[in-house]
Amino acid sequence: MFLAPFFVLFLAFTIAPIAYSAFLSLFTEKSSGLGLGGTTRVFNGLANYTRAFQDQAFLAGFVNIAVYCLLYIPAMIGLSLVVALLLDSAAARGKSFFRLAFYMPNIVPGLIAAVIWVYLYTPGVSPLVGIFESTGAGWDMGSHLAALLSLSNITIWLHTGYNVILFYAALQAVPQEVLEAANVDGAGPIRTAFAIKARMIMGAVSVATLFTVVGAMQLFAEPLLLKSRATSIDSTWTPNMFIYQTAFDKHDFGYAAATALLFAVFIGALSWGVTKFGSKVES
Repeated sequence: MFLAPFFVLFLAFTIAPIAYSAFLSLFTEKSSGLGLGGTTRVFNGLANYTRAFQDQAFLAGFVNIAVYCLLYIPAMIGLSLVVALLLDSAAARGKSFFRLAFYMPNIVPGLIAAVIWVYLYTPGVSPLVGIFESTGAGWDMGSHLAALLSLSNITIWLHTGYNVILFYAALQAVPQEVLEAANVDGAGPIRTAFAIKARMIMGAVSVATLFTVVGAMQLFAEPLLLKSRATSIDSTWTPNMFIYQTAFDKHDFGYAAATALLFAVFIGALSWGVTKFGSKVES
């Protein structure tokens, strides 16, 4: 009985939308009278799913998000781990201030962060671009690599602080006697940090990596705003953007539901793979 409210909400807000999406994905919209006669919903079985596997725009979103993850995730997890180890070192001062300072960007909504960074990326307006160009280097966000790096920079700025706090909390649980034994054995601060502390918090690192992978797959607001400056980012650059455009710009709700379900299955499979890999690394 105590779990009944949970199951009611779970059915209402998780299972029911998925079931409706699965039902919707079996239909397509047909217009008549050159679009003037309205649209009718027509059953077409699994055609939306087979169409998705042949849609180059939909598949290209997976490639874009994969390259983005290769740039973003190792940099963000590695930076978070190094900062947490520095904060945990005996020589660190002002730990409370720096924990708060690193966490502050995480409370900024992703949409607002994207607006801030679009301003900072704009030549002729941004002081950062002015300083960068004063060195003689050019700043062109039109290239695919520049767009990926700009996008990765925004998300690293947003989410590093959260993982720093997570790793720092895990470091507080490392047994003191282990660190004392390492000191007696002659291990220096750097070796103690990376060979002992970092290895003992691999569980927290695995969890953070899993959350980061799932979050990266759902990338939407940041590239949607950044595409006004980065011409290589179009309206279907990520799978989420493709699904949004299909549903609300093209009003093809059946196809949007089919691609959304395929994308959800992909994220589930990827999460399972990351969890299994993390368990092996941790063991």
